[in-house]
Amino acid sequence: MTEKRKGARSIKDIPADILFQLNRGEIETANLTEWLAVDQRLLLKNLLEQNNRVEYLNPILEKVGQLKKQTVNTTNEAIGLGILDLALKNRDENFLSKLSTHQADLVRCWAAYTIGRNNAFNIEEKLEKIKSFASDTHFGVREICWMTVRPDISKNLEESLSILSGWTNHDNENIRRFASESTRPRGVWCEHIDELKQNPGLGLEILESLKSDPSKYVQDSVGNWLNDASKSQPEFVVEICDEWLRKSDTKETQYIVKKALRTLRK
Repeated sequence: MTEKRKGARSIKDIPADILFQLNRGEIETANLTEWLAVDQRLLLKNLLEQNNRVEYLNPILEKVGQLKKQTVNTTNEAIGLGILDLALKNRDENFLSKLSTHQADLVRCWAAYTIGRNNAFNIEEKLEKIKSFASDTHFGVREICWMTVRPDISKNLEESLSILSGWTNHDNENIRRFASESTRPRGVWCEHIDELKQNPGLGLEILESLKSDPSKYVQDSVGNWLNDASKSQPEFVVEICDEWLRKSDTKETQYIVKKALRTLRK
């Protein structure tokens, strides 16, 4: 199983046969080093050849070539949007559905963009369809999938917060974490949500349910959410943390509060 592979610590140490399989889309990346090492253009070429869609290659590579800054994330997005554009033009739903369950994590990342940026879906439909990506076993897919829907979450904030608050009770920690991570006021590698920076209280419907979550993965996200908010509304965050410690003085809440106040305590 790929998950049992630890993966190399540096790109030069990745065995040639592993890199070959990664670029063929035959296995998942085992760690961030492998994730950064995959040649997404080559992976795309192999994917399209394997699925008899070679005519999609050049138009998508053209989009990638037009990027001002080519990073793993911008390339990932450009390929995902390129696939979406061509699949919609060609009514190629069959191809899109294949990508959603592909064994290669980077292909599933592309698939997440075909949902998160598909204007045929409203925010409720997008979130429902992205849920399987939110629960993905691979860290890369989980990170990319919330980025794909974040612009729509920001545009439809009230409805999104209402829907995502229902995810905070889910059995799967990855889905609970998505509710918090996707709505962070500042977030990482993404545009800020100004409304939440100015009025972080809007997010309490989500945060309150997670203030003593048993999962460290979720705790880190909630702590980071509040740390984001502390940079624009410090008094709000101090008050919430004090209140949580009074109501729920668990080790989980203490951990979240420490993370939430780290910028203010510097």
